Amino acid sequence: MDFTGKKVLIAGGAGFIGTNLALALASRGARLRLTTHEKPLQAAIPGAEVMALDLRRAEDCARAVDGMDHVFLSAAHTSGAAVIRTTPLVHITPNVLINTLMLEAAHRARVSRFCFISSGAAYPPTADRPVCEEEMFDGDPHDVYFAAGWMKRYAEVLCRTYAEKIPNPMPTVVVRPSNVYGPYDKFDFAVSHVTAALIRRVVERHSPLEVWGSGEDIRDLIYVDDFIEGLLAAFSAERPYLAVNICAGRGHSVKQILQAILKVDGYDGADVRYDPSRPSTIPARLMDNGLAHRELGFEARTSLEDGLRRTIDWYRKRRR
Repeated sequence: MDFTGKKVLIAGGAGFIGTNLALALASRGARLRLTTHEKPLQAAIPGAEVMALDLRRAEDCARAVDGMDHVFLSAAHTSGAAVIRTTPLVHITPNVLINTLMLEAAHRARVSRFCFISSGAAYPPTADRPVCEEEMFDGDPHDVYFAAGWMKRYAEVLCRTYAEKIPNPMPTVVVRPSNVYGPYDKFDFAVSHVTAALIRRVVERHSPLEVWGSGEDIRDLIYVDDFIEGLLAAFSAERPYLAVNICAGRGHSVKQILQAILKVDGYDGADVRYDPSRPSTIPARLMDNGLAHRELGFEARTSLEDGLRRTIDWYRKRRR
């Protein structure tokens, strides 16, 4: 899709995905509008219109989408394993409001295409077998993700409803990411995901270096540049509705991820201590990348070591 001159809203322009998406679309000539809420933008986006809005309010959603050609909804309340385990409802009401009100506002504004960023955590457990798109509703999400997973599923059902089940439909795209990492991620231990937390501990040379959980949990990691490429490929697909995994299609244990970070950053002899009593989420989450490969020609190209090196270099410069 040619984004040159297109008026594009990125809801959640200060977040990890929103920042990287804004940089990518700015380089493609889009006319960007970015919403922020409690945090300022993380990067300078030349020419972008920035609106401080509360997307839990219908009137703010209407202001956000007014006059836009395309909408990417990456605004969300998110956090790490500890928060999810101790307060599982913390994400639900804010995100249900944001998702529902943004879809309604976009449809009323006659937006030509809407993208919702869902989550691989919404899938039912499949142990160490990669999960395919058509399995989303085959069972409940894992217990630790039950509330947040059903919140994402409800938004996906709404996306399909707007695309296929109503008069004057609005084409929608649902992208289900695996574990995305890279520049502009959250490195605050209170809310960070596992890769960012490990990178920070290694860069700061923690000793002992504490790792939550046993280290045996398996994750599909995708570097953010690859994820954005897959996201835009999905958005450009000529179909009324598409739900697709954007992932690397291969898994790494937390121990393997940590060893790669230690190697890339030259932290020899680290005193690593795993603490199984601390919160983690689920033992394995693998996602199938076959649909994205067949339908979109997409495949993640950045190796784990290269992606970690780029992220570490960015994080070290940002700390300075």
